[in-house]
Amino acid sequence: MASGPGPHRNRVDPFGEVVAIALRGAWTGNRGILHRAGPGADHARPEIVRHHTGIAWITCVLAFRRRRIPQWAPGHYTPLFFHDEAVALAAGHRPCAECRRPAFRAFVDALGGLRAPELDRRLHTERWRPRRGRRVHPLPWADLPDGAFVVADGTPALVIGDALVGWTSAGYCGATSRPTTGTATVLTPPATLTVLRAGYPVQIDSAAPAAAQARSSTAGSTSSTEA
Repeated sequence: MASGPGPHRNRVDPFGEVVAIALRGAWTGNRGILHRAGPGADHARPEIVRHHTGIAWITCVLAFRRRRIPQWAPGHYTPLFFHDEAVALAAGHRPCAECRRPAFRAFVDALGGLRAPELDRRLHTERWRPRRGRRVHPLPWADLPDGAFVVADGTPALVIGDALVGWTSAGYCGATSRPTTGTATVLTPPATLTVLRAGYPVQIDSAAPAAAQARSSTAGSTSSTEA
């Protein structure tokens, strides 16, 4: 039996790229109209043809006031999906001011009460370089809060306590020790790091803290055996 066409290209990874993976999303959101009708008479397989339009990149709840947004509606924004909120924040998105009003207020209050247009301009400057693409930030490991994403050995990894938990197209997988000195290559924008340091309750898929805890338990067992 022939396999199906596979997942649509409507997921977002921590680099901010729109990718075709089967990983389910805890959040939706958008950054404008990114698609056009696919080839063929029935246009059955739309295509992503833009990385973003505009600078308001938002993260929304999956269901709000019974609204239903078609995935590939002509002339309508392209719904995107995020594994968890930590991934969305790393990609450069921020909470929606309508469907996630309390989260949006917490976000802007941690930055001194910025208005949405000011916040969007700041985030866009921190996540994107015109004609050059994604911006990353060299920052001390010791300054990174839980929920921040870094690039480790070319792949994204999440900071949780003293652990780094790897992220793949299948979700979080494995954990290593977080360095205590030196400089990290950080994906999460600096403004968002400020919000995380202020105690913003970022949603993280349960597999990540479980992986961090498993690494800690294994490290503890090894230390006890060696003692």
